[in-house]
Amino acid sequence: MHTLTTGDHIVFAIYFVIVASYGYWVYKRKHNADATSKDYFLAEGSLTWWAIGASLIASNISAEQMVGMSGSGFKMGLAISTYEWMAALTLVIVAVFFIPVYLKNKIYTMPQFLHQRYNGKVAMIMAVFWLFLYIVVNLMSILYLGAVAISGISGFGLWPCMIFLTVFSIIIALGGMKVIGYTDVIQVFVLILGGLMATYLALNLLSEKAGTHGLLNGFSLLRSQATDHFHMIFSKDNPNYMDLPGLSVLIGGMWITNLNYWGCNQYITQRALGANLKTARGGILFAAFLKLLMPVIVVLPGIAAYELYQKGMFHQEMLTSTGILDVNKAYPSLLNLLPGGMKGLAFAALTAAIVASLAGKANSIATIFTLDIYKKAIKPDANDHKLVVLGRYSVIVSMLLGLVLCIFIGSALMGEGKQGFQYIQEYTGFVSPGIFAMFILGFFWKKATSNAALFATIGGLAFSIFFKFLPNFADLQFMAPLGFSKFTGTTYEIPFLDRMAFVFVLCMAGMYIISKIETARGVIPNGLEVDVNMFKTNRAFAIGALIICIILTVLYTVFW
Repeated sequence: MHTLTTGDHIVFAIYFVIVASYGYWVYKRKHNADATSKDYFLAEGSLTWWAIGASLIASNISAEQMVGMSGSGFKMGLAISTYEWMAALTLVIVAVFFIPVYLKNKIYTMPQFLHQRYNGKVAMIMAVFWLFLYIVVNLMSILYLGAVAISGISGFGLWPCMIFLTVFSIIIALGGMKVIGYTDVIQVFVLILGGLMATYLALNLLSEKAGTHGLLNGFSLLRSQATDHFHMIFSKDNPNYMDLPGLSVLIGGMWITNLNYWGCNQYITQRALGANLKTARGGILFAAFLKLLMPVIVVLPGIAAYELYQKGMFHQEMLTSTGILDVNKAYPSLLNLLPGGMKGLAFAALTAAIVASLAGKANSIATIFTLDIYKKAIKPDANDHKLVVLGRYSVIVSMLLGLVLCIFIGSALMGEGKQGFQYIQEYTGFVSPGIFAMFILGFFWKKATSNAALFATIGGLAFSIFFKFLPNFADLQFMAPLGFSKFTGTTYEIPFLDRMAFVFVLCMAGMYIISKIETARGVIPNGLEVDVNMFKTNRAFAIGALIICIILTVLYTVFW
């Protein structure tokens, strides 16, 4: 049933009122009329470790996971969980090695890092580029996939759902990072509760169809009946190898994806940059533990929906208007089986995930535009009040641009059975290798020069495009022994994760050569303040990190 009952509307209304009221209370209690721009954009010094961790997850888990990753779980199985589980380990690395560098050098935005480490030209190019990426890829995709999901559950049209998500997100984002950070705690609670409820429904339904009861029975049945959906590492003959190419998820491009996303991304690191090191690390470690739980919430329902689909369910619900199977409809189709009231809670959880991500993304866009473009290039003498006002206008404009793009091209890029989650990963992957090379050498190699960084910025994108389209006009069979390509028809294709690994190596090599040439000619790069003692952790953090490593080892051993 693609409608919400009165009970569902009441549950959702309660969620909406609680989030909006708490956000308003946080804003009034913690807002200062003379608040600085850093206070507004970064909530400087006011977020606790649990608020940072919750905000990281709420901003990260959105329609691309709840809808897109569940759809990939429907198609590929548990292997898509590698994005979540490898992220847990990545977060530990970011907390140990990346965050201390940012905080020690008083870096609050990613373009500021590039300006301080390289020069203004590199910073400005990347600031403009990040704005484009965040709006065209992230905002648009989250809005579209989110609207598809809540439309499928509520029965409302796609456009009204897009407009609702846009308006709700603007309301939250206008309050600044404090409001986003603290309301995200509620959003994460609702997200996890509603997500676990969907998992319970799916597994219980499977067990009931087999004449048994209980979650464990449902999970055992799922593992025995959908065995091909419970492998973490794909072989080359797997039809999904192009998306997750074997060991690359452990030793290849997956590291670039995760380290760039969690360590070099304004949208994510912004939550921790306003705190002290101990608080920031505690919040990031908390987020890492939550990431371990995410596949239970977003992937298992997709696998269960696949098995239920094989048993004759959802056949009509998951078809597009042209009769194509749309895996993005797996999660909404499952939620439609929930009874009144519970469906409202699941609807609230889905909305929470979408709105938290949209609000966080809009805040990051506003931060980069206001502090790194307007303040530096347009009006350097702008006071804090004007910057905060401009930041609010930037939130509104960016959300409206995302909405317009979503309406006109969202369906073409992510509709008709395409995997929305993979769309986001691949197109972000066009720039991730160059950005990560620029950051990692900027952190830990003081001889990296600004021209080398420009090479990584522009060359990384050029190399990515080259390797993307190379198989269309070249015979790549010579690459087969390298293990990075997959034979299809008469040519070899390069999986995008492997393509990212190629490009990263080329960017690193290019930066090294250019930097060596320039330093030999007397160029003196701008090094950062880095001290080995910065990377020491306290005992509690070390124990938590060790537990995460043990859990990951067990998971990959069991589901290899």
